[in-house]
Amino acid sequence: MDHKSARVSARTPSSGDEFKDVIKGLIKLLMLVIFLGYAFIWILMPTLIYRTKWLPVMRTEFGFSTYFGLAGLTLFMLMFPMLLLACLGCLYLHLKKQKTNNHLIRQKATGGGVLAAMRRPMLVKGPLGIVSATELIFLAMFVALLLWNFFIYLRNAFPMITPQSAAKLHQKIWQAKLEAMAIRIGLVGNACLAFLFIPVVRGSSLLPVLGLTSESSIKYHIWLGHLLMTIFTVHGLCFVVYWASMHEISQMVTWSKTEMSNVAGEIALLSGIVMWATSYPSIRRRFFEVFFYSHYLYIIFMFFYVLHVGIAFCFIVLPGFYMFMVDRFLRFLQSRDNVRLLSARVLSSNTAELTFSKAKELMYNPTSTLFVNIPCISKLQWHPFTITSSSNLEPEMLSIVIKSEGKWSTKLYKMLSTWDHDTDRTLSVSVEGPYGPVSTDFLWHDVLVMVSGGSGITPFISIIRDLIAMSQTTTTCETPKITLVCAFKKASDIAMLDLILPSSGLKLSSDLNIQIEAFITKDNEPSDEETQKIRTLWFKPSPSDRPISAILGPNSWLWLAAILSSSFIIFLIIVGIMTRYYIYPIDQNKSKYNAASRSILYLLVLCVGIMMTSSAAVLWNKKKYKVEGSKQVENVDVPSPTSSPSSWTDREIESTPQESLVQCTNLHFGERPDLKKILLDTKGSSVGVMVCGPKKMRQEVANICSSGLAENLHFESISFSW
Repeated sequence: MDHKSARVSARTPSSGDEFKDVIKGLIKLLMLVIFLGYAFIWILMPTLIYRTKWLPVMRTEFGFSTYFGLAGLTLFMLMFPMLLLACLGCLYLHLKKQKTNNHLIRQKATGGGVLAAMRRPMLVKGPLGIVSATELIFLAMFVALLLWNFFIYLRNAFPMITPQSAAKLHQKIWQAKLEAMAIRIGLVGNACLAFLFIPVVRGSSLLPVLGLTSESSIKYHIWLGHLLMTIFTVHGLCFVVYWASMHEISQMVTWSKTEMSNVAGEIALLSGIVMWATSYPSIRRRFFEVFFYSHYLYIIFMFFYVLHVGIAFCFIVLPGFYMFMVDRFLRFLQSRDNVRLLSARVLSSNTAELTFSKAKELMYNPTSTLFVNIPCISKLQWHPFTITSSSNLEPEMLSIVIKSEGKWSTKLYKMLSTWDHDTDRTLSVSVEGPYGPVSTDFLWHDVLVMVSGGSGITPFISIIRDLIAMSQTTTTCETPKITLVCAFKKASDIAMLDLILPSSGLKLSSDLNIQIEAFITKDNEPSDEETQKIRTLWFKPSPSDRPISAILGPNSWLWLAAILSSSFIIFLIIVGIMTRYYIYPIDQNKSKYNAASRSILYLLVLCVGIMMTSSAAVLWNKKKYKVEGSKQVENVDVPSPTSSPSSWTDREIESTPQESLVQCTNLHFGERPDLKKILLDTKGSSVGVMVCGPKKMRQEVANICSSGLAENLHFESISFSW
């Protein structure tokens, strides 16, 4: 068989792969049907058909149940479908991960078409950020759902308000309508709260199925947060005006045992307003720690929200928060361990690269994110960093690059740069993650143009290293042509290019077609700092340190599905028994507990179920991979340090691992990149344009890609929105 035939046969999927593709297609179809049914319920919820015909029948069926009561209606109708979607998403991603690991086959992306046009940026500047046509359509649909709910609620409520009905409650017509409107506004806000937490579930199985990046997920969370707090603030103000007009301002300090608690609602609203106020960009950028710590008020917000509306009603919005609690507890368990820090490469450009030991079975994709905590700097602060290593190229190591730009990173850089050579260095580090995309979309394109500004180069380092690994293996996947356009302020920042190649000193493969265009905007010539070598620090291992590994092991998606399903089943069993024999005893028709007590009891059971199942899964995986991890920490081969080139402007250099990188690099001092010319001159049937850097740079690239001057440009933005 000749080489060409071998390539063709290697590309041909096996019968097992075809069967998995069928299963994945069926899972996606089932998920679509379930989601459409879930959305249909939200559309029908405010209508008279639902409230007068369907709801009484369903309440009768569930109301007579001695195991769940009326809470069972929202529990099974609105909470169960979303958890089922999450479990199906886990199964889909597990099958997709297996295929990705076994067969890495290049997929071609078409240059035009409706789908390509829908993914291009439509809005670039404005309060919404960079938004594609698809995102704009779905945002409009969601706002339409909110307006539909609001107007249908009012249309059904206002005809019931008459002078006679208002007089019975000592109200005027406008006061009765104001009260009815305030209640309906609160009901509309629940639609936002139902989806608010889903985009910030770092280990979510729903968002990757849709192919959403971390940037777009955070963007949707911000949109939902603004909508939610606007609606809930109007809801609270309407009630304050109503109570003042009725001379019942004392209602603001009442805590009803049978109806909704006003005090609980006010506490929830105030905590939400604090989070809302500190999340605005001007405050978040200048006082990040204020924004970071104030966002922990979500615990107060959700707790008092449940006390305000009652647990039976709360199941409408609880699915997203339930998945968030599972994810948050898993993050807590992972953060308890110290990880093995191997080395640090310190650059003159106020930049450091940390290299950790990694479990061999841990696989991640380029542009994934790792959250890092260093207790000697701050015990509470966790900072996200893009992973620059490749799990295919460096199976036992994981690296991140940290640019000294804030208080935390500045302290870390000073500590590393002033460490003595002769001392035994130990540094306690904890991590959460990695988190990131489950697909390698950059393989869809013939050409990749990666545009970065400053430390925005870090996500592209991981992509380049991954492509290096692909070019050096026997895989049939063809690597795209790469053009890296990086802009730096100072000449000393050029040293960041040294980090493109790993510390093991691997050379660029001749099969990898890469061109680097580096622009130094502030300096017109090289600086003395640029010629300084990279300083490498080695850290002494600690017996308690562990390699970075997936908290749930290699089959993490299956374990996550098991946690979600088993914790929910445990919750149902405990709640059913408690309701049957304790909350509503068999020989009594009246509950022994008021609404607040029942809500707290339900929340407690919910947390216990999550903690039990998550802890069991983590302990099982930790025990299974503990021996391998201990051996790896003891036997890990730390790469020898490599010297950086004497100067990036000196072409007559000695043969070093960086030589191949220097030869494909062009330096431009005292000028900015002409992005329009670079992008429009790029040839290829499909050009993937990725940008990471300042807001203006991302907007400029988005404008070029959406201008219609070139149909082959596919835009993707990466930003540090965490």
